[in-house]
Amino acid sequence: MKITTRQFRILTDINLIWDFFVEIYDREHRNGVAAPFFEYAISSSWMDTSYQFLNRIWFDEDRVVAFVFNESPVTDIYFKVRPGYEFLAGELVDYAINCMPNFEGKQQLMLFNGQEFLIEEVKRRGFSLAYDYESREFDYHNELNYPLPEGFYFVNPSEADPVKLAECCWYGFDHGKEKPFENWDRQDDSMDWTPEKGYKGILRAMMAPSPHATYGYDVIIADDKGKYVCYSGMWWVPENKLAYMEPLCTIPEYRHRGLAAAALSRHYHILKPLGATHMTGGGDPFYEKLGYGQGIHWYCWQAYDD
Repeated sequence: MKITTRQFRILTDINLIWDFFVEIYDREHRNGVAAPFFEYAISSSWMDTSYQFLNRIWFDEDRVVAFVFNESPVTDIYFKVRPGYEFLAGELVDYAINCMPNFEGKQQLMLFNGQEFLIEEVKRRGFSLAYDYESREFDYHNELNYPLPEGFYFVNPSEADPVKLAECCWYGFDHGKEKPFENWDRQDDSMDWTPEKGYKGILRAMMAPSPHATYGYDVIIADDKGKYVCYSGMWWVPENKLAYMEPLCTIPEYRHRGLAAAALSRHYHILKPLGATHMTGGGDPFYEKLGYGQGIHWYCWQAYDD
């Protein structure tokens, strides 16, 4: 056994890290977050990628065995550890505390059930549990059958208009009444949009295309005038039988009409025949009302000054 380390290289290591996450994925979440969690973040406009060089990879020979990384905010630190390499816990935690972002003492170490070997290390270093919550998951042994309300229709993802989709996400995530796209030209070559490509080049100010994203499984709902009003992204990871739903949004004036439930039901009916066994959700009570059950439990640990 020869343990070595090097820093994450955002342009060349994306496949390496994706494969590592997929290989050690555990539905009980003993190994932390799923592969799309990291890739979705670093390809999104809300993520500050300027600190990605601080992320570190641990190797045993040429095999990835651990990864310490940040998400958003950059002071939130996560750990992925291959089973059998729990002995690295002290080194991983020390690196996180001493080298990862910690502005104004706001660093948080995000841990999960099954990572008790890391929890014990952070306790030794004076960290305390700040909060915890459950991000719910839908088991495909159950059924999800919420119909699309009258007056709305599903848009074929391969034919989606990227500007209308960007507007849906902008307003769906409560960015207010400002119209950020009104001066943008649909024919602008920098948008890299064609009917054939659909919205894989979704808009330079929204998201960059992700190498492992599965845009063809996204769900877009429009009203009878063609306005996009609800969007649910889908990362289909067949190796893990995982339907990773991210993001989900509905424009405020269209909420409470059953659109999000209909979108998730469509994911269910498309992906279950492909072998999906479970779909991610979130911590909002909305998911529990739809029939989502126990999922991944998050524990946020913080260091408090005396």
